[in-house]
Formats: sequence, C-alpha cells, structure tokens
Amino acid sequence: MGLTLHGYWRSGAAWRVRIALALKGLAHDACSHDLRSGAQRDADYRRLNPQGLVPALDPGMAGEAPLTQSLAIIEWLEETHPAPALLPGDALGRARVRAMAQVIACDVHPLGNLRVLQALKGDLGADDAQVHAWLARWMGEGLAALETMVARWGQGFAYGDAPGLVECCLVPQLYAARRFGVGLEAWPRLVEIDARCAMLSAFAAAHPAAQADADQA
Repeated sequence: MGLTLHGYWRSGAAWRVRIALALKGLAHDACSHDLRSGAQRDADYRRLNPQGLVPALDPGMAGEAPLTQSLAIIEWLEETHPAPALLPGDALGRARVRAMAQVIACDVHPLGNLRVLQALKGDLGADDAQVHAWLARWMGEGLAALETMVARWGQGFAYGDAPGLVECCLVPQLYAARRFGVGLEAWPRLVEIDARCAMLSAFAAAHPAAQADADQA
C-alpha cells in the first residue's frame, strides 16, 4: 500500500503536505473531501481524523491510523524520507525553521480557517468587509514577523538557499492573502520567495489548480 492524502484542493493545510510530498518526490493517492459541503465532518471521515479536518495522511501501513495535522505529517515525512531535507542539519537551524513555519501554521492560518470565517459571519453577524479586515489584520501581523525572520536568515529562500518547511506553509498563505485581497507590498522578501517557488516543478504540481478536484469547484 502507498500513501493516501485526504484533503481538498484549496485547503492551505493540505497544500502544505502536497508541497512536502512533491519536494521529496513521493507519489501518493488523493482522496478529496469537499469542505464547502462539510464532507470532512462525515462520520466515515471522522473515523480517520476525529477533528473532522483536512489533511490526513494514510501511511499505507497495515493497522496504522492516518496521521493528522499538517506539520506533524511533514515532520513524519522528513523522518522517514530524509532526502531532500526540509529542515536544516543543525538543532538551532531546525528550531528557527520550525518557529518560522509555526508563525503561519499556528498563529495566522487558524484565524482565517473556513470554520472561523463561517463563525464570524454566522455567529457574530460579521459582513464581508469586517471579515476581510479580520483576515488582513492577522495575516499582516504574521507576515510582517516572517519578513523580518527571512531578512535575518534567508539566502534566496526563507532559511538558506533551498525551499523547505517554511515554504510549505508560506506559499499557501500568500495564495490565501491574494484571494482575500490582502496587499503584499509590505513584504517584498516573501513575495520574491513565492515567485521563486512558482518556478519549481514541485510547487507547480502541488498548486490547487493542478488538483483533480479543482475541476469540481
């Protein structure tokens, strides 16, 4: 049995894992769960991921439950398929890269998650302008911090001269920012990294537009 990624074409978290898989050259099957219809909350899927969220990665190992949480999945891929590396070889560098990735994955992305936006509108009565202001605020704070970190440690990419864990998180986040009309002019280093990534085949293969379920949008 091979790897099976449970995701959705426009899920930023699932996209992170697709990038990691592509950078490592790992083939996988894809199983789509339409977030717009709430398919990720179906009982059958919750048996795979009790949170009812994507992604989940079935490791293709008999008797083993799928892995959940995008960063945990990517770390597992790094440990089981170490080349090419997505993390630096030294402990200090790994800590810095994890911190940079977590700025997005832990502090920015969750506040723009679909279920959060739905709650803002449905539970609190926020209109589109208020939701976009909410997104711009939290994306802006996180991206500004990351811009500073890249200035310290980047050498063409976020940390050093090759894409890795940070880019797995950054590229989907900038896509989301553009989608919601958040201007990126204040973070030129991040925009440059995104442009470099777009020229690489691994990122092209992982892009939402290249996914089979994007045709169902």
